[in-house]
Amino acid sequence: MTLTNATVRRKKGHSPDIADPSAARPALLLAWYDRHRRVLPWRPQAGQRPDPYAVWLSEIMLQQTGVKTVGPYFEKFLARWPDVAALGRASLDDVLRMWAGLGYYSRARNLHACAVSVLRDHGGVFPDTEEGLRSLPGIGPYTAAAIAAIAFDRRTMPVDGNIERVVSRLFAVEEPLPQAKPVIQQFAATLLGASRAGDSAQALMDLGATICTPKKPICSLCPLNEGCAGRQRGDQESFPRKAPKKAGELRRGAAFVVTRGDELLLRSRPEKGLLGGMTEVPGSDWRAAQEDKAALEQAPQLGGVTRWHRKVGVVTHVFTHFPLELVVYTAHVPARARAPQGMRWVPIATLEGEALPNVMRKVIAHGMGA
Repeated sequence: MTLTNATVRRKKGHSPDIADPSAARPALLLAWYDRHRRVLPWRPQAGQRPDPYAVWLSEIMLQQTGVKTVGPYFEKFLARWPDVAALGRASLDDVLRMWAGLGYYSRARNLHACAVSVLRDHGGVFPDTEEGLRSLPGIGPYTAAAIAAIAFDRRTMPVDGNIERVVSRLFAVEEPLPQAKPVIQQFAATLLGASRAGDSAQALMDLGATICTPKKPICSLCPLNEGCAGRQRGDQESFPRKAPKKAGELRRGAAFVVTRGDELLLRSRPEKGLLGGMTEVPGSDWRAAQEDKAALEQAPQLGGVTRWHRKVGVVTHVFTHFPLELVVYTAHVPARARAPQGMRWVPIATLEGEALPNVMRKVIAHGMGA
């Protein structure tokens, strides 16, 4: 796909010409960034060199998660593991515990695997090229470009959701996402200046986060408003075009909250798959159209349980590809009851330190509530 593809059009159907008026845009963008750059925990002050470890850590955390949510987790990780070597020596269990609540837990497993690889194979030093970065676990094309540009000032333009929005409006990219990604990538590259690649990328990210927002963009304050095709047309909020999403089918299941005095019965999920390696209360499979009776039949076999008590209501949670409803059952067992194979008793007072995903924290709160 090329920039003159018929699927990418300006007003009146003309193909965009990237040479006019794009020549001034990189300088305008950087001048705006120098005045209005955001203060972020992982971003050094102007003139200071970025720390590749901080850049990498933040980029992994920011995948599908907002800045406000990531900030406290980033600072917590940095305090516990101040460099990649320290993180590479940590256990996966500790990393998962620290990550609990941030979601998309494959990122935590990839984060740990990448740190181990950098420590073991690269002497604790990140590769400084896109190609070298992409060889590391959990680093795809976007993340490699972001780290290469921001940490090492390599002349490349990463394209995140904010940049997609800015570029698709600036050039009125008619093709819907995700098919439009290649042409948006090419247009974004025209916004790179001769130097300061990392600042150019972060400037576009900041522009999308603060000015060129999804709703009610403040076009009057945008440094690129002259020649913005979307603004000229008056339909800037309609970009980027997006293909309709297919809703995932509802899955249903049961969760079993079992207490033994001041302890709770927990287990670890399989390492691979959804929420891999995370901690959970015992539960049934999650299946579409599963009947309550079928889910209840998958309850753990425990001595002393004569009857499961069903809590009123259900716990709901939405994953990327499907929504989930869980019926919660509770039981209390005698002090001498043993945990079934693969499960363990954990003091309720220490649950905060367990690698419990948000859906399980909802289940426990529901099951142990009044």
